[in-house]
Amino acid sequence: MLLAELAETSGDVAATSARSEKTRLLARLFRDAEPAEAPLIITYLAGRLPQRRIGVGWSVLKEPRPPAPEPRLSVLEVDAALGAIAAVSGTGALAERKRLVGALLEAATEEEQRFLLGLLSGEPRQGALDALAVEGLAAATGAEPAEVRRAVMLGGSLGGVAEVLLERGPAALADFRLRVGRPVLPMLAHTAKSVDEALDKLGPCAVEEKLDGIRVQVHRDGDSVRIWTRTLDEITDRLPEVTEAARALTARSAVLDGEVIALREDGRPRPFQEVSGRVGSRADVSAARLSLPLSAVFFDLLSVDGRDLLELPASARHAELARVVPEPLRVRRLEAAAPETEETRRAVREFAAETLERGHEGVVLKALDSVYGAGRRGSSWLKVKPVHTLDLVVLAAEWGHGRRSGKLSNLHLGARRPDGSFAMLGKTFKGLTDRLLAWQTERLLELATAREPWGVVVRPELVVEIAFDGVQRSSRYPEGITLRFARVLRYREDKQASEADTVDAVRALHAGG
Repeated sequence: MLLAELAETSGDVAATSARSEKTRLLARLFRDAEPAEAPLIITYLAGRLPQRRIGVGWSVLKEPRPPAPEPRLSVLEVDAALGAIAAVSGTGALAERKRLVGALLEAATEEEQRFLLGLLSGEPRQGALDALAVEGLAAATGAEPAEVRRAVMLGGSLGGVAEVLLERGPAALADFRLRVGRPVLPMLAHTAKSVDEALDKLGPCAVEEKLDGIRVQVHRDGDSVRIWTRTLDEITDRLPEVTEAARALTARSAVLDGEVIALREDGRPRPFQEVSGRVGSRADVSAARLSLPLSAVFFDLLSVDGRDLLELPASARHAELARVVPEPLRVRRLEAAAPETEETRRAVREFAAETLERGHEGVVLKALDSVYGAGRRGSSWLKVKPVHTLDLVVLAAEWGHGRRSGKLSNLHLGARRPDGSFAMLGKTFKGLTDRLLAWQTERLLELATAREPWGVVVRPELVVEIAFDGVQRSSRYPEGITLRFARVLRYREDKQASEADTVDAVRALHAGG
């Protein structure tokens, strides 16, 4: 398949709001695709790269390249080119990446260049959500959407299922079932504004602590233990503590869902960044274990001793979990069997408050009758956590790519220092609607003090309210801290820059975490 077909479909999908039309467009694309191309197509439509990081930043992308007059690049050729870029290392790596990126862009038409620049820059883009891709695949092959969803759930990869489905047809879906040793996509939770709202939606439910750790899926088969992350990266060799804990369970075979966290001496959790650093490190695991021991906390059981538990209600799965996992390794939990009573609601509110006091993120409420919808963000799990917000000042903005070409998108955010200057805390392009993008582009151009190839530097006057999940250390920014998962809520034209939040206030949030 030519990249031009994929780029055109991506644009058409973005341009329509009708779900049925999006599905039709995707079905047409999948019908024209070869099976081996399906994983790449799905990844690109989602705005991701199979290689994840290829070491290409703005310094490489900023130079305009003449487009090709006619489309000739295939999807597989693009993947090979990106793989070659990702493999570059050593002396002269930047120059070589720049050369390879330039060659790729010059082989692409103008529309293909826009598509590639969006992929390479990480700009958000209206691609195909997994649910839409599932429906498109089902329509293209004559399969039942529910059967495709289940295959993805148990196969762990939409791309892998798509390849088999396009090659062998709907009958191939029967091959996908829960197996110890093959990870499945984890079930995810929607968000509720409060525990009362969650109780109203769910009815009888369990309330569990929401831990700010690394999500893990642990498979035990006899003495063999394997561990995967939420994104299905295997990290078994980095978590000997979890391996030992899994081998100590009474079950000989099990698939468990949980989190890995690190605790201080007082029992409070250590910051997520420390846990992430330990899990992501390739250093000596024995030394790392001594400096930062990790603890596994399990909250669900998907399989035990050959029995598939996915279709059992959450209450029954928890009973099995309690049977094979000792209490210190299970998440703290409160059952709310009668959520309509004020007594129960008061107990749930107190449990949530205690969870925050213990230093955790919030709570997750799970309907007692809910099955495990692996790979889905189901409405039967609802997370409730406080939203942190700051009023920060826009210091600069970068030009967008793809659908955001011609718009100032990625904002540089600053907090006030004691001397009245501003310290940059990070960047975000999240939370921006098309209307807000248009408005901020016009406004920031009015405030520009310097125009660069990458964007504009502006007078520090515009205050923006930013929501974020926490504060973490970062050597990239002058104060040594940055915001986690920052996103724009609204602009505060009613506030002056002198009223923006201070660096000290942000530091206090980091210290409190």
